[in-house]
Amino acid sequence: MKTIRYFAALLMLIAGVLHILPMFREPRDPNALPMLAFGIVYFAIGVLLLLNKKYSQVLGIVCPLIGLGTGFFVIGLKNWNTMLTIMFIIDAVVVICCILMLLNRNKEKVISQ
Repeated sequence: MKTIRYFAALLMLIAGVLHILPMFREPRDPNALPMLAFGIVYFAIGVLLLLNKKYSQVLGIVCPLIGLGTGFFVIGLKNWNTMLTIMFIIDAVVVICCILMLLNRNKEKVISQ
């Protein structure tokens, strides 16, 4: 599980950087500021996953799901590009990794009792 946690943390750190880039590339874009906010949150979750904090897996599920929904419905298909596709794939993989970590943690609790 340690490898999955590190992989999810790395992906969240990468996603954080990718979300911050539009602020520097196109600062007048109306989506740049919300993406900056998501980038900061994603980067923080990546650090929390690295440190193996208690609620980092839950945040690793909830925040990317919010980002996926927001990105899909706000940005939509008309503004779809390669970078958005990469960010969506990263979000989906992080959600899967965090679900696996939570399921494994719950299974370990049941076994130890």
